Amino acid sequence: MTQVRKVLVAEDSSVIINLTKNVLMFENYHITAVKNGKQVLEKLAKEDFDLILMDINMPEMDGIECTTAIRALENPNKANIPIVAITGNYKNYTMDDFKKAGLNDYVQKPLDYDHLLATVKKHLS
Repeated sequence: MTQVRKVLVAEDSSVIINLTKNVLMFENYHITAVKNGKQVLEKLAKEDFDLILMDINMPEMDGIECTTAIRALENPNKANIPIVAITGNYKNYTMDDFKKAGLNDYVQKPLDYDHLLATVKKHLS
């Protein structure tokens, strides 16, 4: 039996969270959703995840700041988790900006769910 992969979705839009959950749960991923970067760090302190989908623009702590904090964690499994940016403002950033922040990849909004799923599978294979 294959293990269920756990994906943490950090996104402040309930619509995007619900659509993302539906797409990923159909592929048997276990989804946990939070609304900001502080909640990501709280969840990560208590649980292990296989991948994080990280919105860049969130209240309280944005995706770049949160990713930087994750990469600084002492636990190497948590510090090296694949993180995929979700952003509608991708033109404000280059892939170099994302890589410098520690992000592994990005998916732009509006989300193409086939591309999102392919990106998740790429980082979890």
